[in-house]
Amino acid sequence: MPYLIDGHNLIPKVGLRLDDPDDELKLVAILQKFARLKRQQVEVYFDGAPTGQAGTRKLGTIRAHFVHLGQSADNAIRARLNKMTGDAKNWIVVSSDREVQSSARIARAQYISAEEFVKSLSAAFNSAPKANTADKKISPAEVDEWLEIFREKKR
Repeated sequence: MPYLIDGHNLIPKVGLRLDDPDDELKLVAILQKFARLKRQQVEVYFDGAPTGQAGTRKLGTIRAHFVHLGQSADNAIRARLNKMTGDAKNWIVVSSDREVQSSARIARAQYISAEEFVKSLSAAFNSAPKANTADKKISPAEVDEWLEIFREKKR
């Protein structure tokens, strides 16, 4: 089943910090790996996007929604569920926020807490085939280079 994820609700649960300027992109990287391993569609919602940075972006296999500053990801998720009508029952909403869970329940979508989803992430990553040790590892400089590329796209 595909997932609708309350991004800022999930960030601290996966061990990231909300005050990290790259927290959203780091979460997207984690979700990309999960989506690839589980072969699932994932949409993630982040609120607080400044003018010029709000909007929807396809980041690899992940559809990331950056909601305008002053609006909430909760409302955007609710609107997405309402737009789905009967198809909402085929989606899983990930959030520990009671209002988001209530919106999912009303739309007849399934929902799980962010903590439960982290367990699913761990299970997926632990069951993934281990990379060939002959594979080249990415250096810290290469990681920084990719983060800078993502920062430019975010601007």
